[in-house]
Amino acid sequence: MFDLKVCGGTIVNGDGGAPFNGDMAIQDGKIVQIGTVSGPAKREINAQGAIVTPGIIDVHTHYDGQAVWDADLAPSSWHGVTSVLMGNCGVGFAPLRPGDQDRLVSLMEGVEEIPGTALHEGLDWQWDSFGDYMDRLAAIPHAINVATQIPHDPVRLYVMGDRAETRETASEDDVRTMTALVHEGLKAGAFGFSTGRTDTHRTSDGHDTPASIAERQELEGLASAFRGLPYRILSAVSDFDMHEGEERFDPEFDILEAMARIAGRPMTLSTMQRFLYPEQWERIAGRIENARANGLDMRMQVAPRGVGVLQGLRTTLNALVGKPSYRKIMDLPFKEKLAALRDPVMRQKILSEGRIRVSEIDPAAPPQIDQVLDNLDFLSARMFPLGDPPNYEPAAEHSIQTRAEARGVSVLEELYDQMLEDDGEAIIYFPIFNYNDGNLDTVYRMMTHPASHLGLGDGGAHVGTIVDSAWSSFFLAHWTRDRTQGDGQHIPLERAVQMTSADQADFLGIKDRGRLQPGLMADINIIDMDRLLVRRPHMIYDLPAGGRRLVQEAQGYIATMVAGVPILENDQLTGATPGHLLRAV
Repeated sequence: MFDLKVCGGTIVNGDGGAPFNGDMAIQDGKIVQIGTVSGPAKREINAQGAIVTPGIIDVHTHYDGQAVWDADLAPSSWHGVTSVLMGNCGVGFAPLRPGDQDRLVSLMEGVEEIPGTALHEGLDWQWDSFGDYMDRLAAIPHAINVATQIPHDPVRLYVMGDRAETRETASEDDVRTMTALVHEGLKAGAFGFSTGRTDTHRTSDGHDTPASIAERQELEGLASAFRGLPYRILSAVSDFDMHEGEERFDPEFDILEAMARIAGRPMTLSTMQRFLYPEQWERIAGRIENARANGLDMRMQVAPRGVGVLQGLRTTLNALVGKPSYRKIMDLPFKEKLAALRDPVMRQKILSEGRIRVSEIDPAAPPQIDQVLDNLDFLSARMFPLGDPPNYEPAAEHSIQTRAEARGVSVLEELYDQMLEDDGEAIIYFPIFNYNDGNLDTVYRMMTHPASHLGLGDGGAHVGTIVDSAWSSFFLAHWTRDRTQGDGQHIPLERAVQMTSADQADFLGIKDRGRLQPGLMADINIIDMDRLLVRRPHMIYDLPAGGRRLVQEAQGYIATMVAGVPILENDQLTGATPGHLLRAV
C-alpha cells in the first residue's frame, strides 16, 4: 500500500526527454515507482490531461526574514516552487553581532524594499553565527524547502563594525576573519556565498552597502574560504560600473573571474539587457564564454521576462510621487486617497504643478527615480496597462504614450487616469530592463545561451514595487504555449521543465530532487497546462506590523507536493508544512 499514487498524467521528468504517459507511486516522501505502478495507494490523485513535473527550484529569493515568521513562503509556493535559495545580493541577517540588528534591517529595507517595521516586528534574532541562523530556520515549519547562502554585507559588518560603512578598506586581519566566518558557514551547510557590487543598492538611509565598496584583495580572500570544502557556489550582482564608462567593464569582470578561479566553484552573475547599455549582456556573455573555455564554471542568471517596476496607487512608486499635492495625500487611507484623486480640482492641481526632486527628500528612493520622472514622455513608450490576466510582452500600440496621443492628452494625464481604473487597483507595467526591442526576443537569446540559467525572481523582496516571484508560472505558460510577439520563438515543454528543475538542482549540487526518478524526493507538480496562467498583481497587508506586499496568484496547479505531501491543491495552500532546511553536503 503506497502512501500516494498519481494516476494517468503526462510525465515530464526533468531530464529533457520526451514526455510519456504513466503513473507514479510515492512512499515515505520518495518516488518509488514511475510509469507502471504495481499496487494500490492510500490516496490517488487523478492527473489525466495534466503534466506531472519535478518541483521548481528558485535560486534567487530574499525570504531571509519572511522565513522566520511565515510558514507559507508565498507567493513562491503558489507557483509550483518547492525549494528556494535565499541570501542573494550580499544581504541577509547573519552572522549577527549584538546591537547590529538595526543595521541589517536598514540594509534589507533599502536594498530589497522590505518594510523595516515588518522586519523589526517579525524577526526574533535568535542567532549569532551563520550556523545558528540555519539552525533557527531548521526549527521553523515551512510549506516548501529553504536553502541559503552566506551574504557579504552582514559578514563585513560583523567583522568591521562602523568601518564597514565608511568606505574603509578591509585590513589583512579583517579579511582573514571574514574568510574564516564564511568557511565556517559553508561547513555548516550554506550553499554558497553572495556579494552585491552595484551602486543602485542603498541602505534605507541612502548609504552605500558595505559589500559594494569592497576591494579586490577582500573579495579574493573571501573566495579562498571555499578551499577544502565540497561543492558550493558563488553569486554576484554587479552593474560593472557602466555608468562611469565602458573602460570600467573589464577590470570589474576581472575581479569576479578571479573570485571564481580562486574558489574553484561555479559562479552566477545576475544579467539583464540594460536600458542605457543594451549590449552589456553580450559583453558579459563573451567574457563568460572565455572563462568557461579556460575551465571556469561561470554562468549568467537571467529572468524570463522584463524586469522593472509596477506603478499604481498602492505601489511605492508612480508618476505622481514628485508632485507636492500628491505627496500630501499619498499616505491617506486608500478610500480617502482615491476620493481626493477623483476630485477634478485636485486632479488639475496635481497635473499642473511643478515637480520636486524625490531623491533629495527621500533617501530610500531609488537614485534613478528623478531621471525617470524627467524623461516621462519618452519612457512612457515602454509603460503599459497591466490587465488580468496580465500581458508581459505587450505591443507598442498599447503603450501609455500611444494611448495619450490617441486621446490628445499628456502622458502624465493618461497615467493619472489609468491608475484610477478598477477603483484605483489598476497596475501600470514598466519593464526597464529586458525590453529594449519592445518584445522578449533578446530574453529568448539570453535564456537559451548555454551558460545561462533562470533566476532573478526576488521572491520576498521589493514588496511595493514588483512581484517577479511568479516567474515560474509565467515561464511555463508564455514560453511553451502562449507567445506570439516578436519572432514568436517558443521553448519545448520538456526543455522548459528541465530549466526550472534539474538544471537548477545540478547548479546547486542538490542530488536528491529536481527530477522524477525512483529514489528521489517526491517534490512534484501536477499542472493543467490548458488552464495555467498568472493573475494580475495586487497589494495585501499581511506582513508583521501590518506591512504591505504585492502578490500574484496563479491558476492551473492541480497539486504541488513536497516530500510527497500536498502543500497546494486546486491553486490553494493546504496548510501542510513538510518543507525543511536544505543543507549543502
